[in-house]
Amino acid sequence: MPVKIRLQRHGKKGNPFYWIVAADARSKRDGRYLEKLGTYNPNTNPATVEVKLDNAVNWLEKGAQPTDTARTLLSYRGVMLKHHLNGGIRKGALSQEEADKKFAAWLEEKEAKIQAKKEGLSQSESELKAKRLADEKAVSDKRLADAAAAEAEAAAEEATAESTEAEEATPEVAEAPAEQTEAVAEQTEAPAEEATTEKEAVAEEAEQEAKETEAAEEPEASAEQTEASEEKKE
Repeated sequence: MPVKIRLQRHGKKGNPFYWIVAADARSKRDGRYLEKLGTYNPNTNPATVEVKLDNAVNWLEKGAQPTDTARTLLSYRGVMLKHHLNGGIRKGALSQEEADKKFAAWLEEKEAKIQAKKEGLSQSESELKAKRLADEKAVSDKRLADAAAAEAEAAAEEATAESTEAEEATPEVAEAPAEQTEAVAEQTEAPAEEATTEKEAVAEEAEQEAKETEAAEEPEASAEQTEASEEKKE
């Protein structure tokens, strides 16, 4: 039975991850498999690859053929190197200790590269985040400055409008006291005219009474003269 080491798709649409499996070459891509050898997640940066090293090497030694993508992932985790070193041991070109030493050195170097890449990405992300925050702060400061300028301009326009209204209202205020003065003068003249009218009325009334008194005294005087004349005749 031909065996292939290949990827089996899982996850959601637009967010996939894969299992690395040993499966019958005649089965469907996402069908039944013989053994799950690891996982591959391309959604992280760098991509996450986990492989059962000894199990994968065992299937390679049994003749399993990896697909191109699976071969790349197995090489990334040192499976292909381990398989090659085991071949050298079987041929007598290397001892087990030498093979283990070479593989450990390779793993150490590989892990250092991966860690350096992660740190570089982390630093890049930090710089990008700092730049984004600085840009957002600049935009925010500009908005605040524009708002303050607009507010100051509105306050200045309001002050100008109030000053103009005050200037226009000043003549009216000046005219009002003049009108009040005229009204006071009219009120003062009115009592004076009334007093004069009352004096004239009193004078006329006194004159009328004097005339009536004279008229009443004249008949009495005539009567006295008549009596005196009669007495003389007797």
